[in-house]
This record gives sequence, C-alpha cells and structure tokens, in this order.
Amino acid sequence: MRLFISIPLEDEPAELISDVQKTFRQQNVRGNYAPRENLHITLAFIGEYNDPEMVLAAMSRVRFSPFSVTVDHIGCFDELWWAGLAENRALEALARELRRELAEADIPFDKKRFRAHVTFLRRAENMSAAAAPRQIKPASMAVNGISLMLSTRGKSGMIYTELGYVAAE
Repeated sequence: MRLFISIPLEDEPAELISDVQKTFRQQNVRGNYAPRENLHITLAFIGEYNDPEMVLAAMSRVRFSPFSVTVDHIGCFDELWWAGLAENRALEALARELRRELAEADIPFDKKRFRAHVTFLRRAENMSAAAAPRQIKPASMAVNGISLMLSTRGKSGMIYTELGYVAAE
C-alpha cells in the first residue's frame, strides 16, 4: 500500500489553484495536472507500507488544535509546479510532531525537510511560452484534521482514497 498523510484542500484554495491551472492550460503548458479532488498538503509521505492501522494509531497520538493556513504564492522545482503556503508555526509544529510519532513507531517515511506546498502540475512542458504567475490572491482555509491516504495508479492518473481521519481537538 502506498500511503501518505495529508490535509485535503477546502473549496477556496482549491478553486484558486484550479484557476492557476486554467491559466497554464490557456498558455499551452502541457504536463500532468493534478485533478482538483487530489489537491492536498502532504505532511508525511510514507510510501509502501502495509499496516495503515499502525499509521492511524501514530496519527491519533498527535494532539493539535484547529488552525488556518493560507495559500499565497506559486513556485516550481524544475518541471514540478506548486502553490506555496504562508509561513505557519502551527502547521510546522503539526508536521514535526507527526513525523516524530511515525519515527517512534518505526513507520518509515520520507525524511526530506517539510515544505508546505500543494503540487498542482508535474512534468510541465512548454513553460517558456507561458507567463507563469508567481503572486496570487491569497486563499485561506481551516485545518480541522488530517487524513491517511492510499495512493493507487489508475488509467487516468493517481487515485487517492482516504483510509482514516484524525480530527483536531
């Protein structure tokens, strides 16, 4: 099972990112665009791991209060485009505590430094013809919980299925 822990996007930031994708498409930028229902903030990528109950148990040990996040800029790593989030101590603390619980439970996860972002385009082609926006109108949302997600490859791309949810306190 290919697993990750994330915060799904609410309507306002998802709509904002969908608008950016639309702008890219209008400028003939090709690539693998993330479907709106797949937009999320990854807190920890676990990868292949066959015990989702252990992951949910680790997630449930993380205590956090509801907080809000704001999507406020666009960036890229080579051919991967993402929407960035404003600096947020509560989000950073949540990711740090979650990763600590995973490590204590001996659950493997990608140890790359956490960078709050939402990937919306992979393998972008024809970017030289595009006037890629970097600044966008900020969109905020409440974070009331975190989701354990299963990632499977479908005929038209990745399919994400929620396996569990842990609510903020």
